[in-house]
Amino acid sequence: MPDADTVYEGKFLRMKKAQKWEYVERVKASGVVVILPLTRDGKIILIEQFRVAVGRKVVGLPAGLAGDEGTEELLTAAQRELREETGYVGESWKLLTEGPSSPGLTNEMITFFLADEVTQQAEADPDGDEQIEVHAVPLCDLSRWLKEKESAGCLIDYKIFAALYLAGQHGIAP
Repeated sequence: MPDADTVYEGKFLRMKKAQKWEYVERVKASGVVVILPLTRDGKIILIEQFRVAVGRKVVGLPAGLAGDEGTEELLTAAQRELREETGYVGESWKLLTEGPSSPGLTNEMITFFLADEVTQQAEADPDGDEQIEVHAVPLCDLSRWLKEKESAGCLIDYKIFAALYLAGQHGIAP
């Protein structure tokens, strides 16, 4: 990566400029984790929350930052985020892949994990002002359910489809 100058730094984001290219990086995070949580009885655990940047509710997978409060392994962050956002815990975990979230905008990397045989252990306990609605959706009804959410005005995060594809590439047939 070429040398970059900091153009602006806020509490959470830093804008950089390298040659003629501007991009954003996180100030206090070592990565982003996304979790594909599947239950033993064939359900996917999804979350729904209002996202300020798009001004709408978004249906997606549990996810969050790693290392935003100190050093943290990615798997530990994934386990914490799943528990905080949904109240579920996974019996087994598998790394699916890592890749850039939006390489024209940010240097942020997303790491996908599969959490298999998840069970609800507690109520969700999201951070601060997050208002998260948790959904356990039968995989056989997922397409219809997402279309209903979209018709109701929600945006659907593409990472749901990416994670399901990745699980299939690892021989896990959700």
